[in-house]
Amino acid sequence: MEIKVQAGNILRVESDLAVLAAFEDEPLPVEVAALLEPADFGGRPNQTLLLYPRGAVAPKRLLLVGLGKRQKASTETIRRASATAVKEAQKLKVAAVTIGTNGDLGLEAAAQAFAEGFELGAYRFWRYRTGLSDEQTFQVERAVVFSKTDERAGAGVATGQAIARGVNFARDLVNGPGYAMHPPELGEEAVKLGQRVGLKVTVLDMAQLIEQGFGGILAVGKGSEHEPRFIVMEYGEAGKGTPTICLVGKGLTFDSGGLSLKPAEAMETMKSDMGGSAAVFGAMQAIAELNLPLHVVGLVSAAENMPSSNAYRPGDIVKTLSGKTIEVLNTDAEGRIILSDALFYAQRYKPDAIVELSTLTGAIIIALGPHATGLMATDQKLADKLIKAGEISSERVWQLPLWDEYHAMVQSQIADLKNLAGRAAGSITAGAFLAAFVGDYPFAHLDIAGTAWVDRPAKPYDTFGGTGVGVRLLAEFLREYN
Repeated sequence: MEIKVQAGNILRVESDLAVLAAFEDEPLPVEVAALLEPADFGGRPNQTLLLYPRGAVAPKRLLLVGLGKRQKASTETIRRASATAVKEAQKLKVAAVTIGTNGDLGLEAAAQAFAEGFELGAYRFWRYRTGLSDEQTFQVERAVVFSKTDERAGAGVATGQAIARGVNFARDLVNGPGYAMHPPELGEEAVKLGQRVGLKVTVLDMAQLIEQGFGGILAVGKGSEHEPRFIVMEYGEAGKGTPTICLVGKGLTFDSGGLSLKPAEAMETMKSDMGGSAAVFGAMQAIAELNLPLHVVGLVSAAENMPSSNAYRPGDIVKTLSGKTIEVLNTDAEGRIILSDALFYAQRYKPDAIVELSTLTGAIIIALGPHATGLMATDQKLADKLIKAGEISSERVWQLPLWDEYHAMVQSQIADLKNLAGRAAGSITAGAFLAAFVGDYPFAHLDIAGTAWVDRPAKPYDTFGGTGVGVRLLAEFLREYN
């Protein structure tokens, strides 16, 4: 979508549809107020009212969208209002839209939120649907944001679009069927991404994984006919004064549970078990487009967890890339096993921080529901940066402890670690397990099991399926990293 910034008065510029975002209980422009009764529109959050001005103002149609009370407003308020607006524009089949407020859109952050909401709200994944109506397939092509300060707003729009493209890329990866995205295909996506935005990409195949000793990935992936992969995407270069950040993603392209087979209903959304890797892909695209002054390495362990005569078994002992051994108590706790190799691999970059994302535990869904991502960290400064980034991006995180007692819970009697510590503190013990493979480097684990997929979207910019969660969070974290 093309989004531009323009100075001027939105009500004096001709357009097929003008969107006026208005704060609650604040005066509308006189020419707009004359078109309605006070009770018609109060500016409540995401309230809409479509007007046909009949020449009273320049636009043919005028859509009012509520922002709520100014003192409670945030960039998330604007993001949601913008998504609401683009959905209404799609229904009206309007190709070009103008946008303004009864305040000022000059702030860079506000313009960024408008662009994010517009791009995310317009997203659909209907690649496999047939017989769609014109309204369903219609796309808004252009938007003009009216602002008093073009330069700052223009920068915000460019940032918002880059981040939203990363989110929608991640959504596409998650939403596709499992048969279309096996580990080799995920590796091919990484290569195409590298060519598109200028990343250095390396994809290790089966022979290389065996040669180098990626025992965790190999164990989980050997039950499938589709071979596992390890993916490295590198942006920028290490250097004095340039921080190195490793982003690690879980890439289970489908998780049947292996021999510890999931119930049928629990398998329905397991194509989304690569949501962590999708977030890393989307974030790597966004940071490359934003040209951030960092050295960022994206690492993805990709495998398919399937039951077969060759599948790994409960009771097996897995030797990982680090040399540490894992007692397998349940083959459905496979994500932490493949991540162990990636986290250890990250140490070779001597990173300033390691941030890992994974749809790891059902326990986090019970604890936090779909509204927050679970955070566990070995370094409080890193945790605080992610918490702040979560508040700004509205991809909120909630920190859980990683006390010594939790680390003790994942110790095995016959191996170094066990991949399951029981139901108690299930999300935290999973985080403790992962922390065993990062050495002394600052590490944060983000459990996105509850936030990576939605059946009933609660936000105007979400749709059924993959949310692309983590991309906005990581982009904000990295933009402000210092």
